[in-house]
Amino acid sequence: MSIWRVLLSILFPPLAVIDKGCGSFIITLILTLCGWIPGVIAALIILNNPKN
Repeated sequence: MSIWRVLLSILFPPLAVIDKGCGSFIITLILTLCGWIPGVIAALIILNNPKN
């Protein structure tokens, strides 16, 4: 996980996970619309997942 990806996930979480798949993008987008902090947390979890 690069520093640029972390900064992007803090500023606009759905854009940071757009290459991880449509499901990750939609989940992060919905959580970001519900509140900024849940979106950031979801993006960081998705980016930190070692399986992807």
